[in-house]
Amino acid sequence: MKTECTPLRIEFKGLGRRKVQGAFDGGHISSDGGAVLLREVDLRLGITERLAGCFTDHRGAELIEHSVLDLVRQRVYGIALGYEDLNDHDDLKWDPLLALALGKGDVEGKARRRQRDRGKALASSSTLNRLELTPAQADRRSRYKKIVHHPEKLEALFVDVFLDSFKRAPKEIVLDFDATDDPVHGDQEGKFFHGYYGCYCYLPLYVTCGDHLLVAKLRTSDRDAADGAPEVLAYLVQRIRARWPKVRIIARGDSGFARDALMAWCESHRVYYLLGLARNSRLLKTIGKELMQAREQFERTQHASRVFTHFHYRTLKSWSRSRRVIAKAEHLAKGANPRFIVTNLPQAYAEPKRLYEKHYCARGDMENRIKEQQLDLFADRTSTHTMRANQLRLWFSSTAYVLMSALRRIALKGTQLAKATCGTIRLKLLKIGAHIKISTRRILIHFASACPYQDAFHHAWGNLQHYPLRC
Repeated sequence: MKTECTPLRIEFKGLGRRKVQGAFDGGHISSDGGAVLLREVDLRLGITERLAGCFTDHRGAELIEHSVLDLVRQRVYGIALGYEDLNDHDDLKWDPLLALALGKGDVEGKARRRQRDRGKALASSSTLNRLELTPAQADRRSRYKKIVHHPEKLEALFVDVFLDSFKRAPKEIVLDFDATDDPVHGDQEGKFFHGYYGCYCYLPLYVTCGDHLLVAKLRTSDRDAADGAPEVLAYLVQRIRARWPKVRIIARGDSGFARDALMAWCESHRVYYLLGLARNSRLLKTIGKELMQAREQFERTQHASRVFTHFHYRTLKSWSRSRRVIAKAEHLAKGANPRFIVTNLPQAYAEPKRLYEKHYCARGDMENRIKEQQLDLFADRTSTHTMRANQLRLWFSSTAYVLMSALRRIALKGTQLAKATCGTIRLKLLKIGAHIKISTRRILIHFASACPYQDAFHHAWGNLQHYPLRC
């Protein structure tokens, strides 16, 4: 346990005649009271339990104090709660509320084997570090790093969680593809300079469906944004159709994914696509009449004007066939702003204007999902040396996103936080001061009485009671 000594008093500016003093001697007080809500969601969906099943533990059973499930939960919950670094866990290991959320029976760490570990219920940063840095070939003979993760199982996990979230098969799903930069600042394996982003970075590929995450694949940046996308789509379609054979699948992405290989695969496998198309002189010449109409409308009304049309188009060399293109001839105060998309959706699906504005432009919401992962859940904290370890870190962040997304979608339905970002949910619902009282018969959590989001917390807890426990 921590050394017992007289706590240092901190003197603050007085209030009238009264002194204002402080000390870190409050006992079992946590700033992460809402972590118990994460636990409630996780117990119903079994996300971290299934994540732990993607590892093989070669450690001797008689020496284990922290199971693989304990370790992955600690890492994922830590990210969800805002702790991006492994070093943070050297302080978090004292927190009995986090130990409770992880399902540790000895929340105070009193039964630890070594005297120096007493009072620390959770794993230290060094133990968690071994989890991340274990090489693929590790076995029982390895000295320290013996917990091996299996990438193929981890990739399947996100698809399984997505499929299990539906009570019945949907008629249509839209798979959004996007790539983004993940800057590196050291001598990481696989780093390359990317001219568009102007930095050394990775180029991870994400695939989402609504707020569901299906793919988070770390890649080097010396490649086209669509590299590997046909293979990823083929895998997803195979898994999805095995469960939902009649579902209509639409692949959607920006112009970086308008590649012949991806479109040709969709055309031969009954998959639809809706992709941005970079403009060029031939495309602009084709819609010259519409651009003139849009300009005339703008000059007459002084408001943004748009004229939509569609036609068939084929590149001079890169496409294997002619394809249907939707064009938006737009004129703004700053000038012409033409845009193009290419699709194999039938004309009866939607008129050009609706297809562009309602169906294609909805793609922009995926960027919010990526921002949540990188800004709120530290998906770009890929600072270890090897690609393998950095990919695992990305998957831990992705699992934290899946957990937070489920909390938002299931528990916060009907509340003021139903559409909040992961960062906002953490700030307003998870970062709640709580005093923990521990006795033989129960653990009592006293949340801060002044918490302004008590109603949302109660509502979330009530919503979760309608979902049966999985584990």
